[in-house]
Amino acid sequence: MASPRPADEKITINVGCVDLGQIDLLVQEGFYANRTDLIRTAIRNQLAAQVDVVRQVASRKSLVLGIQHYGAADLQATKAAGQMLQIRVLGLAVIAPDVTPALALATIESITVLGALHASPAVKAALAARIH
Repeated sequence: MASPRPADEKITINVGCVDLGQIDLLVQEGFYANRTDLIRTAIRNQLAAQVDVVRQVASRKSLVLGIQHYGAADLQATKAAGQMLQIRVLGLAVIAPDVTPALALATIESITVLGALHASPAVKAALAARIH
């Protein structure tokens, strides 16, 4: 069974008046459904143009590309093996709601996420010093 699609992350950008006017003109003329549609399209086009660079840097930095999920069972197995995780994700890292702060501290050495980290506030607070 497929996992549900994670919610989009919100960002805020400042756009000059002339650029915004041009965006609104393209929306008004039907080239895009709305401002967000144009901005998402522009971002995707830039990312597509740089796909090789992203892959090379992700590989060099040992980043996992995509969505990584860490549940209590995963972390219990890590703990039983006497290991600590160094989580390195380009995309979305999810620490499941069933993970306690104590289990996270016992099994996660460091977290580097380029994108978004979803975890309970308690787990994020416990790991704050380990999140880079």
